[in-house]
Amino acid sequence: MDLAQARTLWNPDPGWLNTASYGLPPRTAFEDLQHVLADWQSGRSDWKPWDAATGRARTAFATLVGADPGDIAIGATVSQMLSPLATTLPPGAHVLAPTEEFTSNLFPWAVSADLRTVPMAHLAEAVDDRTHLVAFSLVQSADGRLAPAEDIITAARAHDALVVTDASQACGWLPVEATRFDVLVCAAYKWLMAPRGATYAYLSPRARRHMRPVAANWYAGADPGGSYYGPPLRLADGAHAYDLSPAWFSQVGAAPAIDLLNRIGVPAVHAHNTALAGRFLTALGRPATGSAIVTVDVPDAHERLEAAGIRAAVRAGKVRASFHLYTTDDDVDRAVEALTR
Repeated sequence: MDLAQARTLWNPDPGWLNTASYGLPPRTAFEDLQHVLADWQSGRSDWKPWDAATGRARTAFATLVGADPGDIAIGATVSQMLSPLATTLPPGAHVLAPTEEFTSNLFPWAVSADLRTVPMAHLAEAVDDRTHLVAFSLVQSADGRLAPAEDIITAARAHDALVVTDASQACGWLPVEATRFDVLVCAAYKWLMAPRGATYAYLSPRARRHMRPVAANWYAGADPGGSYYGPPLRLADGAHAYDLSPAWFSQVGAAPAIDLLNRIGVPAVHAHNTALAGRFLTALGRPATGSAIVTVDVPDAHERLEAAGIRAAVRAGKVRASFHLYTTDDDVDRAVEALTR
């Protein structure tokens, strides 16, 4: 789909520069969700059409990250999807992560292992023979920095350590190859523009050998429809054994949104988003960073943006602005004017 054509599927109030907090749904996703909510309210529909959206979303996410749908698990949150690996680490296992990492990719390891943190810039060089697992975000939530993923992966492989990445701030605008990692998790309510409650994980065969399905349930069964009652344990093969029973309405909104990203193509989205971020930084006399998430340290920045109707976030004491498909040049220029007036 042509990018210009796709952008007609949004009509947001001007000034939304906060996709790193939550994304805005394309009209197709919003309308699909309204239809199923009306069916739910009136009792017109069985749940199976809603569940079909889960399969569509799983397949769309697999396409987005270049993985097999059989290696994609369905869940609700990042931390929940990491727990089947975190809770089965051997006693005293050493986990290495960035000091500035978002806690959904820190706390699961801190609960279950010997967690050591170092600044992101030194993560690769800190991997050693004691390291059992390295966990990091592809794009940092606080400031949009891109991780030196290739260096980290190379260091981890040299020491036979597992590599886990949180791609919640990357998937949807940054080209991502999930199979480079042992585990990749992504909350879909940001750059995938889905309702909150849909999260996806690539679980490699190597990672699954270290995992236990601690939240096993009917939906993780080899035949979910035949797993309602009674023993024995009969789980699906592959990553589907780690599925949670899906939040149907979140999946209904997720499926068309992720499908749209695939139709547009992530490279086109990346070019659009980073060009807007570069326009913003350049106008403020700062160098472009190559990220769709940027931060600025301007006195009273949040108050200035708020007064101009610009919605952004404050992270680590700085204003964080993030740019996606529905962001316009006018949004950027209004934000710059507010910060430089």
